[in-house]
Amino acid sequence: MPTAGTSISRKYPSLRNSSKRTQYSWLEGRRLDDGAEGLWRVHDGIYDLTDFVEHHPGGREWLEMTKGTDITEAFEAHHISEIPEKLLEKFKIRDAKEPRNFTLTFKDDGFYRTLKRRVREKLKNIDTATPAKLSNLYTDTLLILTYVTAVAALVTQSYIVGALAGTILTLAAVSSHNYFHRRNNWRMYIFNLCFMNYKEWRISHALSHHLYPNSLHDLEISLGEPFLCWLPDPKIKNIVQRYVSWIYGPIIYSFIFISEFVKKLVLSKNHLALDDLIPFTVPLVMYLATGENFTTVVNTWLYIIFCASFLFALIGFNASHHHSGVVHEGDAIRENSDWGIYQMDTSMDRSDINKSHFFTLTFFGQHILHHIFPTLDHGVLAQLQPEFLETLREFEYEFRACSWFEHIVEQHKQLARIQPRTEYKGLVKTKKQ
Repeated sequence: MPTAGTSISRKYPSLRNSSKRTQYSWLEGRRLDDGAEGLWRVHDGIYDLTDFVEHHPGGREWLEMTKGTDITEAFEAHHISEIPEKLLEKFKIRDAKEPRNFTLTFKDDGFYRTLKRRVREKLKNIDTATPAKLSNLYTDTLLILTYVTAVAALVTQSYIVGALAGTILTLAAVSSHNYFHRRNNWRMYIFNLCFMNYKEWRISHALSHHLYPNSLHDLEISLGEPFLCWLPDPKIKNIVQRYVSWIYGPIIYSFIFISEFVKKLVLSKNHLALDDLIPFTVPLVMYLATGENFTTVVNTWLYIIFCASFLFALIGFNASHHHSGVVHEGDAIRENSDWGIYQMDTSMDRSDINKSHFFTLTFFGQHILHHIFPTLDHGVLAQLQPEFLETLREFEYEFRACSWFEHIVEQHKQLARIQPRTEYKGLVKTKKQ
């Protein structure tokens, strides 16, 4: 295993190159690297949260699965209020024995904490309940339509209706992502309809990708390899992976849902749970509603799943992070990079959907603000744009956004790119005094 660090960490992530890489092996690798001493690490302190697990407002699951790791980035991103930081001090055991593995910073006068203070004040004076209710309405409607259109596809035996059912399933799954970063709630289980599991996605998406995008610590980067290689490294991709992936990539898109489920059966079967049966409720409803024979039901359902998987990947892979103009592991980044600035350096927002509540919810819109404040409902994020833009101006950082079509084009360019950028152009300047 390589011993050198990465662009944002002192150590190369343990177990990253394992042939049996899963969300759970990622957590195990973090326990080996983070210097959390078997407990929970936040910044340079070691905390014993054992007695707090049952009382954690976000639910016990978050603390149980992160025990033994450094949760600094997760703690900062998931807590806008100052109360958790004050409460945390009651559980401090000692200072950590070694420096943090991750080098991203959270300075009080840095971009992220400056923005967080402004958002904290803004949230006291805006309506967050109404947008959240609208998100719930959109999500619940999509859930109902998932079953209705699946039955319609079976009755009509129409490829067009089947594709529509797959589209609705995708939008329902993406909208359920709105609920991952909070305490346990029933809407997060909607995600399981697509054969993936909300719990694994809490690890690979919320704890890995959200906190360390486009780095070697980003599971959504590593899980695509060796077929889809977005990192600009000639050692990990040949001419086929660079250019033929433009052709076979869409085929892979269609099999992601099924392959993730099969991989769990093979590599993570000890983590199988009752909620892994949720996707099978769709063909069950299809059968009970129509009485069609088993083979026809399964064939129609699989067609819906393949359509949904294709669209989910098309949306996800072209949502923000794989524009060839954003930072990927290997590209130069600034020293002592503020965590919030790093989030923006590794993202390109969407100019075509951010004004729509529905499309923000169903197409991973308001992407940068969602990465920075993941616990907030997607419908609330648009109201934070003034504070976001004000802070960007103060730190002399230019907001970047483009259309979905440009993202698709640039994502394929990124697959082909093998030369890391040795200079980062457009570096944020120091805060104005």
